[in-house]
Amino acid sequence: MSITVTKPFLPPYSEYQAYIRAIWERERLTNNGPLVNDLELKLKEHLAVDHLLFVCNGTTAIQMAIRALDLRGEIITTPFSHVATTASIVWQNCQPVMVDICPKTLNIDPNKIEQAITRQTSAILATHVFGNPCDVESIGAIAKRRGLRVIYDAAHAFGTQHQGRSLLVHGDIATCSFHATKLFHTIEGGAVITSDVELMKRMAIMRNFGHVSATEFGDVGTNGKNSEMHAAMGLCNLRYIQPILDVRRRLSERYAARLAGLPVGFQEIAAHAQYNYAYLPVIFEDEAVLLKTLDQLNSNSVHPRRCFYPSLSKLPYVTRQSTPIADQVSPRVLCLPLYHTLSLEDVDMICELIKRSMQKNGSDRECDSPH
Repeated sequence: MSITVTKPFLPPYSEYQAYIRAIWERERLTNNGPLVNDLELKLKEHLAVDHLLFVCNGTTAIQMAIRALDLRGEIITTPFSHVATTASIVWQNCQPVMVDICPKTLNIDPNKIEQAITRQTSAILATHVFGNPCDVESIGAIAKRRGLRVIYDAAHAFGTQHQGRSLLVHGDIATCSFHATKLFHTIEGGAVITSDVELMKRMAIMRNFGHVSATEFGDVGTNGKNSEMHAAMGLCNLRYIQPILDVRRRLSERYAARLAGLPVGFQEIAAHAQYNYAYLPVIFEDEAVLLKTLDQLNSNSVHPRRCFYPSLSKLPYVTRQSTPIADQVSPRVLCLPLYHTLSLEDVDMICELIKRSMQKNGSDRECDSPH
């Protein structure tokens, strides 16, 4: 049986079935149904945020955020993220300006943001990479000083806290992904989060084609709604969020213990963060070692994933920009398997395969070196 990089958490079937039976009885499948409303209220309470809208996916959430803030011109962003971050900027007819990352946290480096700001800059769109908090204080201070808006792509950050509060409270708008690969999922889904009631109202209209009423339209809108079936999965999964986080922490700690002493690095988690263990990224010495290790794992039915490779500064629809750290780090990052039903014994086996691969790499290097 193969081990994949992730598998979705699935609640007891009977719990989901009970929600589906009620949906059948109501004959209400979508268009802001009762389960969507219930999920939004429960997520607001769980995350302790002011306003949250459940939408169809995390990409649409970013696009809605950009449009709701009336962003134009240049948006400063990171080259080390999922392609949706940059693609959403371009989709909304704005220009992504790549600012390089910190080699330790893998997040956008706030010390390099200010020099990238021009008269055309309207916002900063930063990613909490692998759920690791950005330097929200520094970014917030820069934005305030220079009159910029801030969006956080928090696709990976569900459950992460910063200084005792949900990380999602930061920025003008934070966006989440609830895709099946995420630790909290609704099969497909996402959210926009804000403390600004006017922004929330505007995005609520946008989410439903721009409808103000059945016969009146306001803003240009999109079909950003989500269904009762998806909300039902979210309501089920939310009940298990603490056990999910606990299991991921134990597995991550086991990886760290078993890989200790090997020539690999780990992402430095921000100070004052209560991390959610969304991913298990390992940073190898060079790409050649990563590829040999990947081949060793694949040949033993273990399938990690390269995230995020290549650097987004190399996208064909982005003007080539200088991001040497991201370009150097991106080829060396491998995300190891991490999901709720992965066992500690599976982790031990994966780490043993990595050790064997590295021992072989070491022997090969000794044979190749001149004497």
